[in-house]
Amino acid sequence: MAAHAAGHSCVDVYQGAVAALVPFLVSERAYGYAAASGVVLAASLLSSVVQPLFGALTDRRPMPWLIPLSTAAAGLGIALVGADAGYPATVAAVALSGLGVAAYHPAAARLVRTSAGGPGHAAMSWFALGGNIGFACAPLLVVGALSVPGPAGWWLLAVPAALGVVLNLPRPAPDRTAGPEASQAAGGAHASAGPEDRRAFLRLSLVVVVRSVAFIGLSTFIALYVRERGGGETAGAVALFALFAGSAGGTLLGGRLASRWGRVTTVRRAYAAAAPAVAGVLFLPLPLVYVCAALAAAALYVPFSLQVTLGQDYLPARMGTASGVTLGLTVSVGGVASPFIGALADATSVRTALLPLAVLPLLAWALARRLPEPAPGA
Repeated sequence: MAAHAAGHSCVDVYQGAVAALVPFLVSERAYGYAAASGVVLAASLLSSVVQPLFGALTDRRPMPWLIPLSTAAAGLGIALVGADAGYPATVAAVALSGLGVAAYHPAAARLVRTSAGGPGHAAMSWFALGGNIGFACAPLLVVGALSVPGPAGWWLLAVPAALGVVLNLPRPAPDRTAGPEASQAAGGAHASAGPEDRRAFLRLSLVVVVRSVAFIGLSTFIALYVRERGGGETAGAVALFALFAGSAGGTLLGGRLASRWGRVTTVRRAYAAAAPAVAGVLFLPLPLVYVCAALAAAALYVPFSLQVTLGQDYLPARMGTASGVTLGLTVSVGGVASPFIGALADATSVRTALLPLAVLPLLAWALARRLPEPAPGA
């Protein structure tokens, strides 16, 4: 499980890197807010279309080779942003990284769930924690790499991908002499899968959509927002780090709270707690913004791994598809909304553009109130 979590870190650092590059693209390449958020859209929109397709493919047949290959693509795309061959080339490079991220998540999440056996709350929490550590390290990686002059700095951004390829190399297949149960666990047995609850899965998907817009909106613009309020470039990077660090803590906390309260109750309470934290980012003095950013991210990420396992339990015979949709929507829909937030920021201010985000956790809470808790053993 440690290798899965570390490998996930080496992939999700590139999701965080896209947001961390936005201030650089605005200041060094003179992109407007809408143009810079369009770069986020390039990775996100591709992911929204492709990730569920990769999930469906992994349901049909295991593709362990896809995990290291997608890791390499994620890192290569971000490194190629440094070529500075114009806006279309930047968008294409980020899209390549987004394609790698999209291919990685369904296969990796399915592997983690089938390897863990049972409900898999703890295993998925640790796996998700690895991804969030990658997110949290992204601003530090970007700032450090871009402080190195010339192309060498950009190629330093590919180092996590090289490590991730090694960590994500296919491992020997499980011992199949232990009987049919072992074979079922390794392959994701459809024979033991319970009935599907498509209505619950659709409602869960709506919850994920709302959460995605709230978190990706914050992660894309919080550094610019802090700078708008008088903080420097370093202050913006610290705010982004606080956001991503809070997300890592929330992910780990989610599994523990679910063991006490159940997944659905934990999801509801987390969204209720997220609303005042997001409002604090927008209305409290600047030093407290860092604290509120961490708290908002923690509350928004407590449901993260729980929503993945809920989706897998609502569609037990199609865990790859469920993972592709829940993980894909987690990033993609927020990225699709980012250009609209950016356009509003260009027309008004970043703070004004972010105000609607304070309401979204309450909408997610309202939608989650009618989610059913899957039966034990589902």
